[in-house]
Amino acid sequence: MPRIKIEDLDKISKKVKRTVILREGAGRAKITVHMGTCGISAGAREIMSTLLAEIEKKNIKDIILTTSGCAGLCSKEPMATVELKGEAPVKYIELTPGKIKEIFKEHVLGGKIVKDYALAKGSERVF
Repeated sequence: MPRIKIEDLDKISKKVKRTVILREGAGRAKITVHMGTCGISAGAREIMSTLLAEIEKKNIKDIILTTSGCAGLCSKEPMATVELKGEAPVKYIELTPGKIKEIFKEHVLGGKIVKDYALAKGSERVF
């Protein structure tokens, strides 16, 4: 088994800090990419990679990016849920890298829901 390098420890440290931010509620937004088997086969990994690239490119530290399993709407995958601090979650469906970039810019950073790609807000309101 290879030895752990300093770079590996830095990565682990950053991951732990993000977990603490999530636990303490310090993040201004949380994005969950649904990565069940159906989501992955529909392109969820590309959605996750696009979000990671956007977060890294803009050097954003207070947005939590996480994954979950299937959300139960396999035909609408890939999907992601955006939760801004103090607001109800919004579920986005049938995503592409272009759509998720627009959602990131408009909703996550700008606070404006992108209704064209949204399925529902909260657990009871449907667009």
